[in-house]
Amino acid sequence: MKLCVLGATGRVGQYFTKMALQNDISVSALLRNPEKFTNSILSQLSFTKGDVLSKESIAEAMKGCDVVFSALSTDGASVLSEGMPIVIEAMKKEKISRIITISTAGILQSRTEPHLLRYQSSESKRKLTRAAEEHHKAFTQLQESGLDWTIVCPTYLPDGEPTGTYRTEKDVLPIDGSKITTGDTAHFAFSLLSKNDFSQSRVGIAY
Repeated sequence: MKLCVLGATGRVGQYFTKMALQNDISVSALLRNPEKFTNSILSQLSFTKGDVLSKESIAEAMKGCDVVFSALSTDGASVLSEGMPIVIEAMKKEKISRIITISTAGILQSRTEPHLLRYQSSESKRKLTRAAEEHHKAFTQLQESGLDWTIVCPTYLPDGEPTGTYRTEKDVLPIDGSKITTGDTAHFAFSLLSKNDFSQSRVGIAY
């Protein structure tokens, strides 16, 4: 298997990338800032220097890949919603059908108001919804893409090593779930490479 990893130097992306390399999986990463990785990590992967808004960079990073993993953040702007259509187009050209992405629990269905997403409902305590709106746009783009996608939706996300012990639930946040570490979010996303339990689904994850 060869993976194309987007957002490899991010908080979840770094854990995911290291897990792939430790399992002898070939990684092609799109890196805006390669210096964020140590030389020992860089020497184990192939990378393209560029960003998600560059069609040429995305196409280069995806060459020969079987699966795409994205831990891209919103960067406080519209990078995610502008970048996802470029990613989808490049995947189709490269005949890659599978994509696993990291999003936010805000785009899961609300338990209290099931017709709404969590960020639109009283379930969410966040006053600012811009990031969730960006993730919502990317979710809609994937829904309409015809690809085999899974969106991993962590709640409060402190840094932390993977334990492998957590709860997941399709389309909603596990009951009373209040946090999940970056390491365990990556651990679950990595586990999806070997199974297809959540095809074309969002997955809530929490302790």
